[in-house]
Amino acid sequence: MPVALGPLEGVRVVDMTTSYAGPTAAMYLGDLGATVIKVERPGTGDDTRAWGPPFVDGESAWFASANRNKKSVVLDIRAPEGRDVLLRLLDTADVFLHNVNPAKVHGLGIDGERLRSRNPRLVYCAMSGFGSDGPDSGLPGYDLVAQARSGLMSVTGESGRSPQRVSTALSDVVTGMCAAIAVNAALVRQRVSGAGEIIDVSLLDADLALMAPRIAAFHAGEPEPAPSGGTDSVLAVYQPFETADRTMVVAVGNDAMWQRLCAALDLPELAADPALAHNAGRREQRARVTEAIAGRLATRPAADWLRILGEAGVPVAIVHTLSEVVKDPQVVARGAVLPVPGSGDGLVTVRSPFRLSSTAARNERFPALGEHTRQVLLGLGYNEEEITRMRCTGVIAEAAEPVDAGGEAAAS
Repeated sequence: MPVALGPLEGVRVVDMTTSYAGPTAAMYLGDLGATVIKVERPGTGDDTRAWGPPFVDGESAWFASANRNKKSVVLDIRAPEGRDVLLRLLDTADVFLHNVNPAKVHGLGIDGERLRSRNPRLVYCAMSGFGSDGPDSGLPGYDLVAQARSGLMSVTGESGRSPQRVSTALSDVVTGMCAAIAVNAALVRQRVSGAGEIIDVSLLDADLALMAPRIAAFHAGEPEPAPSGGTDSVLAVYQPFETADRTMVVAVGNDAMWQRLCAALDLPELAADPALAHNAGRREQRARVTEAIAGRLATRPAADWLRILGEAGVPVAIVHTLSEVVKDPQVVARGAVLPVPGSGDGLVTVRSPFRLSSTAARNERFPALGEHTRQVLLGLGYNEEEITRMRCTGVIAEAAEPVDAGGEAAAS
């Protein structure tokens, strides 16, 4: 039976990131058992708290999706006393995540060298749009900009039409995953040697990693790629098709699958053609091949082909809408969509994309803005008088109402 404690139990993470990439990284660390303290600015907190609609009872669905398993502290780090609180907090931390613009880090006194001189075991992870060095390190970065600059958009969209953004926060989520991988690796060494690390993760680098096969193929002589409507640059057949009622995808990954596809679609002339026996030939005659397959698939509903091609061992899938995704039997069986505690059916998050056999899924409601300010400061040794004074001067802030263990605002 899985136990409640994750492998990062006892690790303290200070998360001073906003938007989506950094909060995703910190959330995955929290999912693995770390204590994550989210440091937010006074007044508005994380930008994502205001991203919407949709809002459910005033709470952003976007914010909820990337901030489970965290505590919230509101702190004005531009005030000297607020910066002192942050430094005291970081002296107790194992990991520090931030996405402050590289051009502003030194001015705030939170550069990696300075913090690690105070806490040599600190794993310091700086997240940005373009990295901590290079001529454009100071530029602001967002998912759309990274998708454009990495070339990802240049290969996405319908053939002959303008480039398109992949319509989700792809750069942010992948960057968050990359940061979590690097942090976990650094924590392994920290446990062995006591040494910390300075980690540099950027949206552009993450998207370049996504583009690695396309960049490698282009460098090896492949023509400049362009939007191709979902057709793979190397494999044929590997793309969407229209059936009698809706869109489905067919993925032929090897020559044996090609033969099985031809048999299932009753296309013996294609199966017998030696020019099509290998992927290079099928790619060269892609138009002829896809025309024949498209004509056959258009004669029956997608559900029929899903059964026929599935029985033949050809990888296929119907292109699901999100209303179908959340009801997909495999998605449901894996518990991939998690209800946010205290929100009824209004808010959900998506379970982290890994499963540990020893650890039960951790799913604590996202924190109210400043919900844990007092608790964390008391743990750092501040007394009630100091906390009250800092609250009155605006250095810190607390949630308007306490939140109970179930995630609902408690009655006063």
